[in-house]
Amino acid sequence: MVAFAAVVWWVYQALDDKGQLAWSLWKPFFSGTEAYSTYIWPGLENTLKAAALAMVIALPLGAVLGISRLSDHVWVRVPAAIVVEFFRAIPVLVLMIFGLAIFAQYTDVSSDDRPFYAVVTGLVLYNASVLAEIVRAGILALPKGQSEAAMAIGLRKGQVMRLILLPQSVTAMLPAIVSQLVVIVKDTALGGAVLTFPELLASANTMAGYYGNIIASLTVVAAIYIVINFSLTSFASWLESRLRRRKKSTGVVLGFQDVADIAGTAATGDGVGAGAGPAGLV
Repeated sequence: MVAFAAVVWWVYQALDDKGQLAWSLWKPFFSGTEAYSTYIWPGLENTLKAAALAMVIALPLGAVLGISRLSDHVWVRVPAAIVVEFFRAIPVLVLMIFGLAIFAQYTDVSSDDRPFYAVVTGLVLYNASVLAEIVRAGILALPKGQSEAAMAIGLRKGQVMRLILLPQSVTAMLPAIVSQLVVIVKDTALGGAVLTFPELLASANTMAGYYGNIIASLTVVAAIYIVINFSLTSFASWLESRLRRRKKSTGVVLGFQDVADIAGTAATGDGVGAGAGPAGLV
């Protein structure tokens, strides 16, 4: 704690000696809304728009690829593995640059919109492959007895995956998934640095050039990133604890007749009956 306080004091002294704490440099953020309406909010809007679209596409795509890698069919498992390993091995910035070139050469997307599409494309391809591995690892981490018990009562593999394995693995995967969503938000800044995408950090650089307060501008933007990412992780922690409480509160012990009913329902292809949740199979 003492060391941390010493570092903070040293940073404060260094900034003060360079005149970076002068009120004139920080005034745009505390008096008036010009800095926010002209620079910060448009950049933040673009950042959130690109990150949200990438999340919406990457999450289900990653889940499909992760489940496909667990398929018993070689023609499903091998192509999925190739796609995941290929895009996971390429830096996301390279994918964005390739995306920009492809949109410029082979599409009618306007030059103003290309950076946005390129950023989203790079984020989706890279993060979907990473999320696929998270999903696959989360499912494989479950005890084999889960799937064996489900198949013993007559569930098909698709039903086992959909009704037994995925619901249980989601709780364990949440921290890793949210960490990747945080990465998506931060990686939008790569588009601003290289592709001229007008996201939050790029807007901060423009704002700093106008006001002549690079340290103040970057500090404000860093605080905004911290708030966004902390909100994501806090929501994930709340959701994870809620799911764990629900799992504990809904656990039931199935009798012989219940198991027989579930097996009979599954055999007809109508799905599983009440009480066939994960807790009832353990």
